[in-house]
Amino acid sequence: MDMKFKWAHCKKTFVVKASRGKFLLGLVVVLLVILGALLWKARTPKASAPIKEKPILQKERKTPTQIAEPKKQEPKKPAEVVLRSSLAGKWYDADAEALGKQIDGFFQKADIKPINNVIAFILPHAGYQWSGQTAAFGLKTTDKKYKRIVVIGPSHSAHMEEMLSVPRVTHYETPLGQTPLDVEFIDKLLQFPMFQNLPQAHSYEHSVQIELPLLQRHFQSFKFVPIVAGNCSLETISKTGSILKSLVDKETLIIASSDFVHYGQVHRYVPFTENIPERIRELDMGAYEVIGRLDSVGFLEYKRKTGATICGYIPIAILLSALSEGCKAELIKYATSGELTGDFTNSVSYFSIVFSGEWGKYPEVKPQVRAADLTDDDKEELLGLARKTILYAVEKRRVPQASELGVTISDTMKRPRAAFVTLKKDVVLRKDGNLQPEKISQLRGCIGDIFPQRPLYKSVIINAINAAFRDSRFPPVTRAECNDITIEISALTAPKPIASPDQIRIGIDGIVLRKNGRSAVYLPQVAPEQGWDLNQMLTNLSLKARLPGDAWKEGASFLVFQAVVFGEER
Repeated sequence: MDMKFKWAHCKKTFVVKASRGKFLLGLVVVLLVILGALLWKARTPKASAPIKEKPILQKERKTPTQIAEPKKQEPKKPAEVVLRSSLAGKWYDADAEALGKQIDGFFQKADIKPINNVIAFILPHAGYQWSGQTAAFGLKTTDKKYKRIVVIGPSHSAHMEEMLSVPRVTHYETPLGQTPLDVEFIDKLLQFPMFQNLPQAHSYEHSVQIELPLLQRHFQSFKFVPIVAGNCSLETISKTGSILKSLVDKETLIIASSDFVHYGQVHRYVPFTENIPERIRELDMGAYEVIGRLDSVGFLEYKRKTGATICGYIPIAILLSALSEGCKAELIKYATSGELTGDFTNSVSYFSIVFSGEWGKYPEVKPQVRAADLTDDDKEELLGLARKTILYAVEKRRVPQASELGVTISDTMKRPRAAFVTLKKDVVLRKDGNLQPEKISQLRGCIGDIFPQRPLYKSVIINAINAAFRDSRFPPVTRAECNDITIEISALTAPKPIASPDQIRIGIDGIVLRKNGRSAVYLPQVAPEQGWDLNQMLTNLSLKARLPGDAWKEGASFLVFQAVVFGEER
């Protein structure tokens, strides 16, 4: 019995242990299955759940469904460049609060009825104490919200021929804040040869800037298009008017900035000495009568016949050429400084004239196809023009007209472009011993323009005269020297700013260095001719600007340009 009991007991124990073993083994298997499922779940996303993006490591791969589409990059905005008005404290108050109150006072006093569909103005541009009230009368005729306001003013200081200047900046700033420029509109204008960027035409020109605080206070939100007009022919005026009216729309306002008759010795205009107030008014109203007919040609002819000193006659003529026949002109306010002071010894007249109507859908004016560059014939004609100019000036003691020199002026030569004229003279150096004398070429004069101010052929005429007779480093060229002189012309591209002198390309870029109110320029060919590297060129350029040799290393600004260089064969 004992043996049976023991065997039964052992058998039972074995069965229990075996059962426990199977249980534990099954438990382990279940746990492994669960763990494997969890790991698989962690690696495989649910179809219904959004895929969370994470950085893709170099060794990690993702299926196409896991890779998110790249985001479209926004176009880069141009860097902000602000032109700060130089008029604050001179032409109007520099304090924002005081200026705002002054302008608000002008508008409060302007008791005038609104006019529908205002699309343009002629407004004065004197200091606010003289013409601010007159301007406010005009502007108060409309409270329409304009997307774009174009102001065309005359150039009082920068000399420009057959061209208009628009600035390469993004904002204008006055004490009342910053106003963005319509950069896209300006870029379209710059596609046409008569539109150039002449920085000095904007820095101190009051005719355009004086209008801005009035516009900021009255219209508040708009994009600004400042245009400074040079001395333009009827052909350029008409072309400019056509370009403008093909680009404007119903949300555009154009302002021609101009004062009218400037009377007195100060203004060098004294056509009469009796009944002065009445005679001034008669001259002014005669101009307005032609303006009222929207007659651009007639207005220019009236100005020529009378000699009326209307400083903004070019902007006015451009505006008139841009307006359609259905537009209506209306005189809103007329005043003179003589009335304000009670003294007509010297007097300036001011008009506010409003034009109502609409800008029609005019055909697009396409930019003229620009020639790749000067042709060989152009270069030959320009070199001949320079030589004939110098010979003419030596003999007749005056600057010639191109028509007097028998030179053919191509369309390319008529486009605004800056140029340098360089004169070199062959000199024979005699050496000791039996060596033959050596003939070398030495500089005899070099003067030019950096920025385009006139048509290329006129730049060559002016600078041929300057290089021959007005280069302070040399005496004037004589008739006997002319046969020994060779001429070289550098026709320049418009200068552009660079961020660092490291961007200068020796032999390709001309360079303008500016620092502390001083500046100097080298043409692209100077450094190679002298055998200079970049550091040597900039050191010498600093010295030329009467600055320390290392002045270029800190605090200096740089402009670069390229040049088409051609000369007479020796």
